[in-house]
Amino acid sequence: MISNRELFLQNTAQTSNSPRLFEIVKAEGVYLYGPKGEKYMDLVSGFNVSNIGHRHPKVIAAIQEQLERYLHVTVYGEFVQAPQVQFATNLLATLPDSFQSVYLTNSGAEAVEGSMKIAKKFTGRRQIIAANHAYHGSTQGALSLIGNKAYHEAYAPLLPEIDFIDFNDEAALASITTDTAAVIVEAIQGEAGVRVPSASYMQALRARCDETGTLLIFDEIQTGFGRTGKMFAFEHFGIVPDILMLAKGIGGGMPLGAFVARKEIMDVIKDNPMLGHITTFGGHPVSCAAAQASLQVIQEEKLLETVQEKADLFRSLLQTPKIKEIRGLGLMMCLQLETFDQVYAVSSYCAEQGLMIDWYLHCETALRVAPPLTISIAEIQDACKIINEAIEKFC
Repeated sequence: MISNRELFLQNTAQTSNSPRLFEIVKAEGVYLYGPKGEKYMDLVSGFNVSNIGHRHPKVIAAIQEQLERYLHVTVYGEFVQAPQVQFATNLLATLPDSFQSVYLTNSGAEAVEGSMKIAKKFTGRRQIIAANHAYHGSTQGALSLIGNKAYHEAYAPLLPEIDFIDFNDEAALASITTDTAAVIVEAIQGEAGVRVPSASYMQALRARCDETGTLLIFDEIQTGFGRTGKMFAFEHFGIVPDILMLAKGIGGGMPLGAFVARKEIMDVIKDNPMLGHITTFGGHPVSCAAAQASLQVIQEEKLLETVQEKADLFRSLLQTPKIKEIRGLGLMMCLQLETFDQVYAVSSYCAEQGLMIDWYLHCETALRVAPPLTISIAEIQDACKIINEAIEKFC
């Protein structure tokens, strides 16, 4: 009988020549399970998606309850659907008052596309500035914002009038002018290997955007919903962006994204042309029910209060000169090694020992550590023991 692995290779599109090919039949809490009883601790949270762990009981209950009511009924923005309304209302309650309107999407890339459109239309300008080594998604518009030419060349031409500056470089902010519609940056650069900017840089960026009438757009697709120890990473820097892009951890494991802005910015999609940004499945009611439950879990279980303690424990247990640097904020961390060969060997050994760990798209010499916020102290200790064994063995 042909196996699922063989069917996967035959019938599903491949994104690389060397997929990891772990077959998963169940996930629960911080663990993934294979068909032969394999058990893996998930130290990357499905790439910052499963912030409250896999299949949290309150999320499953919310999904089941919504399934009894309705699934898709019409395109987004036409009917009043309680899961969308309730989640948008509660999401805005966690944000500063300048955020007044939520547009719910299918994904982070779609949130990026919508944000670019409203920024251009609201300002009447065309230029967008992004950061070198950024990652914002793989659609044509989002790809245009990635400051890495190796990812552009095969898909050119991309969007025009996109310019790049170095991240966390205050001198580069002079490139922002009265011709700039928006600056789009990650609150923390993720795929570049968890590059945390200084508060002074972020404040200077905010000031320069204010000076030139430029909209400041924050990509918090990886950093949002408690990952860094605050609900949103911009809270660390003492500033508020004009547009906030969200996804990954927003949906409790279900596909969902959003962009959020003040009402006068969001309202530009209502006319000239009417329906200026539409989506069929964005804000799916089941995903919104899951997102509402996930947000409640973060708040009611006070998960933000435990993030720094857990991050400090990781750092204290991973003390070896073979780790060149530990970068990050909260439970969004990066272990810098010397070579990709080391990273590959360490991650492979960890998987053999029941620990899933990975690397970064633009930083192959570092390991990603971003477990569910629900990870226990004992589980952190177990994970670090395996990581230390692997690093001693292969680095």
